[in-house]
Amino acid sequence: MPEERPETGAQLFAPAQVAEMLQLPVDEVVALVLDGRLRGVKVGSPARWRIEAESVSAYLDDQAEEARRIALWRESNAASFPELWGRGSVRNPD
Repeated sequence: MPEERPETGAQLFAPAQVAEMLQLPVDEVVALVLDGRLRGVKVGSPARWRIEAESVSAYLDDQAEEARRIALWRESNAASFPELWGRGSVRNPD
């Protein structure tokens, strides 16, 4: 169950919860926080990481956009130049 940060009202997740959502090891989730790709804060005593739910959503959006761009790049590399320019023979006519 996500916690709420009283001063901002932001939902916070424990690294284990985020790891389960993203299907990653907990250490990798903490590394994403330390790398700045997820927003997190240490709270309590002893200090424990809590990760903003909004940053998890933004991270997933970024990953989806990156996958889309990679797919488009691969698709463009698969096209032959004669097909693109309209000259020459077409390799795989439909």
